[in-house]
Amino acid sequence: MNEHADNTDNPVLYEVQGPVALVTLHRPEYHNAQNSRMTYALDAAFKRACDDDEVKVIVLRGAGKHFSAGHDIGTPGRDIHQSFDRASLWYDHVNKPGGEFLYAREQEVYLGMCRRWRDMPKPTIAMVQGACIAGGLMLAWVCDLIIASDDAFFSDPVVRMGIPGVEYFAHVHELNPRIAKEFLFLGERMGAERAWQMGMVNKVVPRDVLEDVTLDVARRIAQMPRLGLQLTKQAVNNAEDLMGKRATMDMVFGLHHFAHVHNELVSGDKLGGYDARAMAQSQRNPLEA
Repeated sequence: MNEHADNTDNPVLYEVQGPVALVTLHRPEYHNAQNSRMTYALDAAFKRACDDDEVKVIVLRGAGKHFSAGHDIGTPGRDIHQSFDRASLWYDHVNKPGGEFLYAREQEVYLGMCRRWRDMPKPTIAMVQGACIAGGLMLAWVCDLIIASDDAFFSDPVVRMGIPGVEYFAHVHELNPRIAKEFLFLGERMGAERAWQMGMVNKVVPRDVLEDVTLDVARRIAQMPRLGLQLTKQAVNNAEDLMGKRATMDMVFGLHHFAHVHNELVSGDKLGGYDARAMAQSQRNPLEA
C-alpha cells in the first residue's frame, strides 16, 4: 500500500509503505520550522498511524536539506496568536495576559504534544539529516530510535536567550549530565558522530543511504508482535520516568517560563532579543560566517 494523503500546501505529509508509516515535516523552504499548524498536523498524522492496525512502525522525517530548524520564531507562517482545536484539555492561550499566554500555549503544543507522542504505542524512528536544532531536538527525542546522516548536527542554543533549554527538557537523559551542560552552555553544534558516541543516536550513515537504512530497520522491527513492542516501549519509558525524566521536565518547564517573563520585563521581548536570523547566525561555524 502506498498512500499519499497530502499536497504541497500541507505542512505534514503522510504515506504508508507496507507496515511502515512515513510522516514527513514539509516546510522545506523554512527548514521545517515548526509553527502551530505543523504541530497539529503532525499530531493528526501520528494519530492516524496509531489508529491503523496495518502500521507497525512510524518513521518521522523532514523534507529538504534539514530535519528541522526548530520552533517557528520568524517565518511568514508564524501563527503564535492563532487558535486551533486543541489536543488536550488546556484552555486556549490567545488573548491571555502576561506569562499566561506562552505558558498555556506551550503546555499544549510543546510539552503536552511531545509527551503524547513519546507515549505512542508503536515504535517510532526519527530519520535526521542536516540541522536538528532546539524544537527539532524535541521531535527527534520523542522517537524511540534516531538514525542520522553523517552530515546531521544537533544543538540547543536557547541559553543565548537566557532560557534553560527547550520545553521538552530531556537533555540529561539523552546525554550524560556533564555533556548535557556542555551542550547547553555552549549552544554549539554537536555532529552526528559525537551524538552517536554519546548514545543519543542509534546509527550514523551516509546521506544517500539514510532512507534505505531507516526503512530497513523499521521493517525488521515490524516483524515483531505488536503487543510485545508496545509493552517493551512502555517498560523502558516507565524506567526513564522512575529515573526522574518527567519530574525534571516539569521543573525545567517552570524555569523556562520564568525566563520568558524575565526577558519580557527586562527587554520587552520574550526571546531576549533573538530573532530567527540571529539564532541561525549563532549556529554557523566561524569559517562559514
